[in-house]
Amino acid sequence: MSTPVTTDSKKKIKRGFFAVITGRTFLIALLLLAQVGLLLWGFERLGDAIHFSSAIAAALMLIYISNSRSDPTVKLTWCFVVALAPVVGIALYFFIKTDIGHRTVQREIAKCVSETEPYLKRPSPVELAVDNELEATDPDAASLARYLRDTVGFPAYTGTEVTYFPLGERKFEAMLEELEKARDFIFMEYFIVAAGRMWDTILEILARKAREGVDVRFMYDGTCAFADVPYSYPSELEARGIKCKVFAPVRPFVSTHYNNRDHRKILVVDGKVGFTGGVNLADEYINEKPRFGHWKDTAVMVRGEAVRSFTLMFLQMWNAAGRESGCAYQRFLPEPEAVSVPDAQGVVIPYGDSPMDSERVGETVYLHLINTAREYVYIMTPYLILDGETLMSLTAAAKRGVDVRIILPHIPDKKYAFWLAKSHYPELVDAGVKLYEYTPGFVHAKVFLQDGKMGVVGTINLDYRSLYHHFECAALLCGVPALEDVRADFADTLAKSQRVTREMVAHEKFHVKFFGRLLKIVAPLM
Repeated sequence: MSTPVTTDSKKKIKRGFFAVITGRTFLIALLLLAQVGLLLWGFERLGDAIHFSSAIAAALMLIYISNSRSDPTVKLTWCFVVALAPVVGIALYFFIKTDIGHRTVQREIAKCVSETEPYLKRPSPVELAVDNELEATDPDAASLARYLRDTVGFPAYTGTEVTYFPLGERKFEAMLEELEKARDFIFMEYFIVAAGRMWDTILEILARKAREGVDVRFMYDGTCAFADVPYSYPSELEARGIKCKVFAPVRPFVSTHYNNRDHRKILVVDGKVGFTGGVNLADEYINEKPRFGHWKDTAVMVRGEAVRSFTLMFLQMWNAAGRESGCAYQRFLPEPEAVSVPDAQGVVIPYGDSPMDSERVGETVYLHLINTAREYVYIMTPYLILDGETLMSLTAAAKRGVDVRIILPHIPDKKYAFWLAKSHYPELVDAGVKLYEYTPGFVHAKVFLQDGKMGVVGTINLDYRSLYHHFECAALLCGVPALEDVRADFADTLAKSQRVTREMVAHEKFHVKFFGRLLKIVAPLM
């Protein structure tokens, strides 16, 4: 029997409706739609005016795209768009490629990265000692470490202890414990923040620490303002003594800048302890609020010298989102001897990835792990939207005898992403890649494990948004004891997952196959 709608309920619904249509979010969405409509109208009129020359323009554009330096899969997508709608496609291509709207941000981030470079450089004897240690234990790890240091500026560290968390609940407990210990500063940078037990508990600690004189800084991505927090939220946090910035707040202007989100998850306490991984600041990440079944996520805590890189990654983004006078990087960087964990084993390399340069760091690290694997590559990822290079690496590894296993969600958070992932199933399964779906619910973990020697835990998904468009971060772990915990967790998660068989692929629902293959054409633009 349905519950009758009371007068009070009707009033609440009306108030909610008017709050939405008179709110800033609705206004921004309306203005964006109006601008997009105006652009499309202009393109249509232009298309009418040059109807007879559009074919020539499309042909020239296809030649131009084919000779560009983009990924082959991305080129194919753009060729399809231009061939289907030449005028709109050409205009859209140059609108995105010229990066209208975020060149200022690009310059500012480049400047911040340049400013922090001296603080990431280490004395030659220290670098040589780390190189020698890696060469002696794993030459493949040594070559990857040289790439991360020499090409993108992220050094390798010893003297760092790593703790692996197989669930968001475990990370949450450790976060609370470390936040309570803060005496100097707390830096937090997260993609999602939403009211609930997790964030409310953390917020209480942050406000209390700010009153005690701790420098508390919090940064979140601008997309949160659409559903999770109000536009005035920075002011609310400032009133509690917490410095707050929003990365790329959405405003009523059409810009490519909004395509590049801050997907990082970083917590640094006093420059001594750092966290990263897939866990955001919302209750579903700790299974306090059920969404898509059981939420499987992972994270790591690093204690020691490697925290320096996470501190500087945070400060790069903090300063890029708005300069502050007298930014003294050194103030937040304890001397290595003061934070080093002497008996820690292995090497840790925190690294970031940025869409503002031409270096695809996240994908390069993943490809290295796949291509140099000798025994196995174990992967957990929420999304599997692959470009040609990654797909070839996975299938080639399986064909040469590497045990390639990938755990994916069984209950997806986005149906289109699930359909796209399934469009890769036939080729992967036929090549011998072992695919599994986590039957209790949704996998949000971003984990790679190779041969028990190297692993990655971070924020980087196996999809175009993470690998091409977002700001990301991760920790490369080489020879650290925590890799055994990663392996044990993978085995435990595997035991709760079902294997994807050829029969399952063959009998997949028609609409899943159809939409998956259809969406694959435009996947790089999604």
